[in-house]
Amino acid sequence: MVGPRPSPPETRAQDRAFVRQCSFAGLRPRLPLQWATPPGLPDSPKKQYRSYYVYLGYVDLDERRSWRHLSSFDLVLRLVDFNGLRPVLAWLLGWTSARGQVPFDPVSIFLFISWRIVTGWTRAQALRNLQHPRFADYARRFGFHNGDFPTEGGVRYFLTTLGRHADTHQDTVAVQVDDTREAEIAIHYLNYLLAGAVALLRDASLISEQAWQRALLCPDGMIHDAASRMRCASVRDTCYRPTSSATPRPCPAREKGKRGCACDTLSCVQACRYAPIRDPEARSIYYAASNRPTHSSPNATVDPASNGKGELRYGYRSLTLQFAEFVRRFSLVLFDDFRPANEREENRAAAHLLLLTHFYPDLRGDVAAGDAGFGFFAFLHTAYGLGMRRAVDLRADPGDTNKQRWPLRGYDDKGRPVCPYGYALTANGFDRDRHRHKWFCGQACLKGVDPVLQLDAVSYPPDSCPYQDPDHPHGKVLNVAETFEDGSIRLARDIPVGTPSWDRLYHRARNASEDRNADLEAWRLKRLPVYGRPRGSALIALADTWINLTTLARLVKEATFAVRAHPD
Repeated sequence: MVGPRPSPPETRAQDRAFVRQCSFAGLRPRLPLQWATPPGLPDSPKKQYRSYYVYLGYVDLDERRSWRHLSSFDLVLRLVDFNGLRPVLAWLLGWTSARGQVPFDPVSIFLFISWRIVTGWTRAQALRNLQHPRFADYARRFGFHNGDFPTEGGVRYFLTTLGRHADTHQDTVAVQVDDTREAEIAIHYLNYLLAGAVALLRDASLISEQAWQRALLCPDGMIHDAASRMRCASVRDTCYRPTSSATPRPCPAREKGKRGCACDTLSCVQACRYAPIRDPEARSIYYAASNRPTHSSPNATVDPASNGKGELRYGYRSLTLQFAEFVRRFSLVLFDDFRPANEREENRAAAHLLLLTHFYPDLRGDVAAGDAGFGFFAFLHTAYGLGMRRAVDLRADPGDTNKQRWPLRGYDDKGRPVCPYGYALTANGFDRDRHRHKWFCGQACLKGVDPVLQLDAVSYPPDSCPYQDPDHPHGKVLNVAETFEDGSIRLARDIPVGTPSWDRLYHRARNASEDRNADLEAWRLKRLPVYGRPRGSALIALADTWINLTTLARLVKEATFAVRAHPD
């Protein structure tokens, strides 16, 4: 009888290479791990700072008891030298000159905001604690001195500027949206923070070469409620434009038959009074639940008999591409982006795949796995073009229920090929060289197998099938590459849906996404504590960076304890 599968920590503890290389003793000759500056980025132009980060070493890690009470954040401060991050932050902040006021060291502010994220404190709480004698050791490691600390306004400025400059470098990547159209997607340069954190795990040998060279990549999206409260679910860009009697502002809610707003009061002149001013890019989206607006709400329908369905969420969507380390069973965030909640995911996920060679030139993607929201041309076509196998969940279509069409189009509602007589073909493996999956019928009609669909005008077994003679010992053989024979890509997959291989890869992808979402919820980032997309974008990028960094610390701690438990 097969025993239960070991847990991820147990799996890692049994990995001798992991324990030997990634424990504190194994890492010590390489400490501190140096944050690498991307090639081509200039040094920070600022010559003076009000604070200054200096790496303070890891001497306290020599005491065994330190490992018991130090948090993952504390360990990162000792394992990593962040000086190489300074040019990255200066570039992301748009600093081009030494002129102007003397700023705080951007590494100091980065570490302070990261501290606030992982503790779940509010900005005001974190600033108070930074000045408290109890936390003087943190202030010293961040680089603050002489009682000179940032203000709330300074922290807001850092996040706002970081978020605004991330997409303003006018660099784009072209994504094929369909057979005739391309979309230019802006490169989100906050991903340099994520790439730097991933590089540290590579330097520490925490990522196995097998997983890195056959990478399982998992796109996912997460809805974050805006700091502003939603008042109208139909808010659009036009709601933030001035209105006048000559050029009245259109009301998207009224166009949908809702109560909406006439925008005929003084409070509506510059922007509709139901449009949150501090979150102008936040949008609404429905999920399966219930939404029961009151009659006084601008979302109330004019027809009392009509009722909306679904849970209404208002805010933003973070879009990530994650790496699932299937050998050592953990995951990392490779890319993220931050957009209005109602923006579609597949185009930006495809852009992330195309940018892998820029941010991670030695990574080799093998499988792209995700939920049905990515089952559109842009993502499926891009993954196939990059030589990845597609393990994306199936996106249903009303036409799939019409079984009479399956033999005509050549496949069923799960993407399994069907012959003209209604028999399902059998998978016969994936050809990596030709990047296509082979299927064959095996002359099932002559072996008493029932068809998945019995056609009225056909006698069974069919006597007119050309693949029944001895010249075709395997019957009909079909190769499915990027699309089916009718040109459809929606259900075309390189791993048959429902097979053990599919289930294993798809569940690994979902676990990676759920781990990331759980971390953000634990850090109280399901609802954003900051206003506006720029600040939200920067805050989530820092949070995803620290998901990677705390993973580094957690794995090093596991390896260190495994050495102590089994010293030989």
